[in-house]
Amino acid sequence: MDAGMRYKGPRFPLSERNRKRKISSENLDRFIPNRSAMDFDFAHFMLTGGKVGKENPSPCSPSKEAYRKQLAEIFNMNRTRILAFKDKPPPSADTVQESISSVHQSKPTKHRRCIPQSSERILDAPELMDDFYLNLLDWGSDNILAIALGNLVYLWDATDGSITELVAVDEEIGPVTSIRWAPDGRHLAVGLNNSHIQLWDSLASRLLRTLIDGHRSRVGSLDWNNHILTTGGMDSLIINNDVRIRSNIVGTYRGHTQEVCGLKWSTTGQQLASGGNDNLIYLWNISMASNSSSNQWLHRLTDHTAAVKALSWCPFQSNLLASGGGVGDQCIKFWNTHTGACLNSVDAGSQVCCLLWSKHERELLSSHGFTDNQLILWKYPSMVKIAQLYGHTSRVLYMAQSPDGYTVASAAADETLRLWNVFGTPELVKPAAPKSNPEPFANLARIR
Repeated sequence: MDAGMRYKGPRFPLSERNRKRKISSENLDRFIPNRSAMDFDFAHFMLTGGKVGKENPSPCSPSKEAYRKQLAEIFNMNRTRILAFKDKPPPSADTVQESISSVHQSKPTKHRRCIPQSSERILDAPELMDDFYLNLLDWGSDNILAIALGNLVYLWDATDGSITELVAVDEEIGPVTSIRWAPDGRHLAVGLNNSHIQLWDSLASRLLRTLIDGHRSRVGSLDWNNHILTTGGMDSLIINNDVRIRSNIVGTYRGHTQEVCGLKWSTTGQQLASGGNDNLIYLWNISMASNSSSNQWLHRLTDHTAAVKALSWCPFQSNLLASGGGVGDQCIKFWNTHTGACLNSVDAGSQVCCLLWSKHERELLSSHGFTDNQLILWKYPSMVKIAQLYGHTSRVLYMAQSPDGYTVASAAADETLRLWNVFGTPELVKPAAPKSNPEPFANLARIR
């Protein structure tokens, strides 16, 4: 092509890199240094030979001389020129990626937990009663799961998978209507349809004591507060029993007008929450346990519009209680138990049968009835659904949590017991915690 001829092909907009190159060639001569790219501190050091201050300084001490040499080495490191005629090239993508990676590695990252959508194990539970008001499943501190099936109570050892039959009651006093492990993980309380409560030693497979006074009808809810066994019945009574003494009844709470189906002592042992078929929740103080009879509750909570069986105290905030309502309510509510104020209410979409807080995360697990019969894992306090777990074909009436807080057992009217790794997997196998002091139960064998 002749020098006087110009290319007349199509023209494209200049790319960002070409446009900068054109501007630079127009404004800068290649023999004139680019001052913005120069290191004037280094240039001054090199031109003065590292001298600062007086023209003829006094001789330096050995330490200062060593410091000056070290400073010169640092300044001269990877330096070859004083003048710079172009900007330094931008760092490569690999260099940037390495910098980002080093920053990320310096900060510990929390991996997103994978929640299995299917149960880890399924066990048969024939003759499990389909009754919303009962409590027939509990997981003890010795890692043994107890479940009541009709007139029988079975123990499943989660450590080795062995199954034993602990309780078999006669037809005239059964079926079993509630069970609850004592804090020591050895003694089991068993509520019966005839209003009696039995206390069993699971290691010796022996009935220690039967509490026959107090209730006039079936005992559907139980909970322990150290040596105090609190029982709730269809007769609407709540009774505190001191299992260490022969005259076991040490207090009675009167407030509900229908069956008491939910009982939970707070983690501090200072407050008791009770839920009933009268759609009410009552909060009681531990000091009332010493009274022979009391109807002086701390708070009477009336916001639910159906029976309240699901109650769970928050493990990281002692005055926070979660509750769930039955078919006519379908809500999960949160309460400040100091003031009695309702903090939040969430429509769960179906009957709320049970609630469990995670021991490791700010999460809440709920089990439900019709129509999906699922478990829902919620993030607290946003109450965003993290996961929904399906498998049961009938309402999930009972739930229990393993001692380490990671596994949940659910039992439903479809007569199956399912184990879920819903709260994660333990990273390390921790040594077994020392067993609780058995002294409060030492006298049970001698009291008849």
